[in-house]
Amino acid sequence: MLRTPEFQATIERIREHLDAKYAAREEALRLAREVVRGAANAIRATHRGEFALAEALLAESRQKLRAAAELLTEHPDVLWAGFVSDAAKELVEAWVTLSVIADRPIPGPEELDVEAVSYVQGLAEAVGELRRHLLDLIRTGQLDRAEAILGAMDTIYEVLVTLDYPDGMTGGLRRLTDQVRGILERSRGDLTISLRQWELARYLGTRDIIAPHE
Repeated sequence: MLRTPEFQATIERIREHLDAKYAAREEALRLAREVVRGAANAIRATHRGEFALAEALLAESRQKLRAAAELLTEHPDVLWAGFVSDAAKELVEAWVTLSVIADRPIPGPEELDVEAVSYVQGLAEAVGELRRHLLDLIRTGQLDRAEAILGAMDTIYEVLVTLDYPDGMTGGLRRLTDQVRGILERSRGDLTISLRQWELARYLGTRDIIAPHE
């Protein structure tokens, strides 16, 4: 009964389908890893002030993310397995970091070809990189610019707290928002102390400032 040509043909079609799915998964996974690596390199370039390089890396990563998603169009179960959305989140984090530090408009999810959940997760995780930049600004005495960065971090937090939905819908956004609040509070405290130290230093005629630790 199970050795009929019809049954064997059915099994062969299933095998071909799974072979195609596996090949698409492996290629998409490779691309997703390259997206994550490109985003990390872009963040490092941004912190060095190499904005053109960061933008080029992110443009390339965006193309690879789009290619990964297209590979999995016929395999939605693999597309939503997690690794593509994780790569999208890293891409958003890097774009937001670049945009805020370079004082540019933050691109929306449609411009980056990412889903809404990956977008807001990346937005939240960018706050940690902005804190790193804020501390660098404090160390070099650029307190006005540090205040502007803190304002951007505050705005991101204000947006995130309005997105109060079940974790199953947002991939744990509440936890990320709580982390952002903690980062924001520490950063505000660091900047406030540094501003007071700077004012005291000006009063005493010295520029010795104790920078906060990350």
